Amino acid sequence: MAVPEPDRHPDPTPSATADLLTLGRRVRHRRTQRGMTLDQLGAAVGATASQLSLVENGHREPRLSLLRAIAQTLGTDVGDLLQPTPPSRRAALEIALDRAQRSTLYAATGLPTVRVTRSLPTEALEALVGLHAELTRRDDAALATPEEARRAMTALRLWMRERDNHLPDVEDAAEEMLRHGGYVSGALTHRSVALMAQHLGFTLIHVDDLPHSTRTVTDLANGRIYLPPASIPGGHGLRALALQALAHRVLGHERPRSYGDFLRQRIEIAYFSSACLVPRHAAVAHLTEAKKAKNLAVEDFRDAFGVTHETAAQRMANLLTSHLGVPLHLMRVGDDGALYKGYENDGMPLPTDGTGAIEGQVVCRQWPARMAFTRRDRTTEYHQYVDTPAGTYWASTQTGTTAAGGFSISIGVPYASSTWFRGRETRVRTRSTCPDPACCRRPDPALAGRWAPHAWPSAAVHAHVLAPLPSGTFPGVDESEVFAFLDAHADR
Repeated sequence: MAVPEPDRHPDPTPSATADLLTLGRRVRHRRTQRGMTLDQLGAAVGATASQLSLVENGHREPRLSLLRAIAQTLGTDVGDLLQPTPPSRRAALEIALDRAQRSTLYAATGLPTVRVTRSLPTEALEALVGLHAELTRRDDAALATPEEARRAMTALRLWMRERDNHLPDVEDAAEEMLRHGGYVSGALTHRSVALMAQHLGFTLIHVDDLPHSTRTVTDLANGRIYLPPASIPGGHGLRALALQALAHRVLGHERPRSYGDFLRQRIEIAYFSSACLVPRHAAVAHLTEAKKAKNLAVEDFRDAFGVTHETAAQRMANLLTSHLGVPLHLMRVGDDGALYKGYENDGMPLPTDGTGAIEGQVVCRQWPARMAFTRRDRTTEYHQYVDTPAGTYWASTQTGTTAAGGFSISIGVPYASSTWFRGRETRVRTRSTCPDPACCRRPDPALAGRWAPHAWPSAAVHAHVLAPLPSGTFPGVDESEVFAFLDAHADR
């Protein structure tokens, strides 16, 4: 289910390296406590000093017979030597430095390896380990650039298109949780969501002091999920927020290792949430009947399950191809023409930049996603055909407004598939030749000749264009604020 992603800082040895290092340091710690040299220990256990040195430095795994002899000679047992924790603060620092210096990130610097001896002060060890941690942090932050984000988002979009925007494993997980929530039919209730949380050992708590950089906060220690107050005009649906928080646990997510991993988790939790709000078995039954009647409509699907228009459109994108064989495209477009979200498996030529990313690209003015803004009555869905270089497409579009401005949600299909949708009888049809600049980007020659020498417009630059991408374990989250919040609520 997850997008394969190479580890950028892999260790050159297996993951057991950390255990071997800890084992070696515990042997050394016990040996020095006994006042023995490597030669003395080697004579007692039938091994050479060089062999024992390799063991103490984590370069060789000792045979069980040798380990037993070492433990007996040092007055301890094998279980003590195999404990996963370093025997001292200094040993922990030595292990951390050893691992850091073995990483490919450090190897790329071309700097020599610092050999740790007993004469190296502990303060120097702490400084070296701290510098390595900062080097790793800065490398991670450098990758969290707009370019890296676009590449990661493009890879995820293409990965989803290969699967027709359908994730069966997440669908199955949602169906299983719905059974625990007592779901039968219709809209998923808040009570059902609370029962699902209870099954996972969590209580949903609404608070009015959530950290500003979070939508929810999960307290794993005390089994609590903190949500915003029960009524937030224009805010995210509370059912969806709670379900997304639960999704991390249901899907077994770990702390994201990269920005790409973070984005993949966001896609999966959003998918899980919508799969719970619009359950697969009920949704497919609804869509099957509507297709038979040639009456597929996002607004009917939306109202049947009590969700937003965007969630209904997204679930149609998840299910129509995989279950009913209908290819389609989905777009969320701002009233400035910028494409904020897009998906297609029907050949619709979504605009892309040089990296293949679609986010932030301007869609053609002739497309339904933008033409819908030109009509006065926006209470119902807008239907339109558009001829493109890739063929003719039909789309149903609904507009809305948020604090950030207007937006449109479009579900479209190739001309041949429009027969299954309500609104196919529309006579509204436009022609688009984009990405040809002459279509809608190049000004009229007469107007350009008249005004080009005299016009000096001041561009409105989107803030997100200039803002750097957040870095850290959870991008965009102020972790110090989150930890203070959890501490304040822990005893309530």
